[in-house]
Amino acid sequence: MLKLENLCKRYGSKSVLQNLSLALQPGEIYGLLGPNGAGKTTTINIICGLLKADSGTVIIGNQVASAATKAWVGVMPQGNLLYGSLTCSDNLFFFGRLYGLTRQDCRRRVEVCLEAVNLLDQKHTPVERLSGGMQRRLSMAASILHRPKLVILDEPTTGLDIEARQELWQLIRQFKAMGVTVLLTSHLLDEVERLCQRIGILRQGQLLAEGTLAELRSQIPAKEIVTLETSDPQGAIARGQQLGYTHRRYGGDLAFWVPEQLELKDLISQFEGIPLDSIARHPVRLEHIYLEVTRPTEAIQTPMADGLKL
Repeated sequence: MLKLENLCKRYGSKSVLQNLSLALQPGEIYGLLGPNGAGKTTTINIICGLLKADSGTVIIGNQVASAATKAWVGVMPQGNLLYGSLTCSDNLFFFGRLYGLTRQDCRRRVEVCLEAVNLLDQKHTPVERLSGGMQRRLSMAASILHRPKLVILDEPTTGLDIEARQELWQLIRQFKAMGVTVLLTSHLLDEVERLCQRIGILRQGQLLAEGTLAELRSQIPAKEIVTLETSDPQGAIARGQQLGYTHRRYGGDLAFWVPEQLELKDLISQFEGIPLDSIARHPVRLEHIYLEVTRPTEAIQTPMADGLKL
């Protein structure tokens, strides 16, 4: 449904995208991840035709992107573009007319889309009176008014509580059931784990890793992650090196990549003589993979600090 071929983009001397290529299949939910400045927003703007690539090709539905293919794309931006003083119905009618829908078709689609996002009972409510979750659902409705084949969701649940996030997740799953292709960007990695069939990870404009979550786990040669709390981290690291374990710091936690699943008593015995306050086992999660893929080269080459020194 969407194919990017060798996209390149520079702003002055800064290269933002470097030969970016990826392909989304019809009905797929694809997660595009990367730190701030990785090139996600630039990629979205190029797909939408808001920005022109220096080189490379965007193909939507087997056609090179053009004015004709814009109607096949729906976008839910990170920030709401709704008019607070207008009602939900009036907002959607306005956007539907911008998409080129006839008045009759627009009125019909407004009703259908409001019902799809469970806001039909709020059709006459001004947007400014809606909760944050309701406003995001209305933005999602606006993105599908014109029956797009591809929907781009840019940080759709940022700032929402867990109940509102769950509601939007269910709506996104409905897109897949409808055969709509979804390109999702998010900093909420549990969201991407739950929703996406495949995931691409960008850093400095390059696609460094791509695949299903199972395929991406090959980035970390471990069956599980073991975290320790100890008053002797250097001793624990030295023991881990003797055992052949790679160590990392995740949010301050000392962690080891363990290549096989061991019983807890066996793990404790491996660190015998090291004062342990706690030890825990964790599955390899997307956050571990993401941190490894986006880790700067110099951080890989330089041992990680094991504590602040003031």
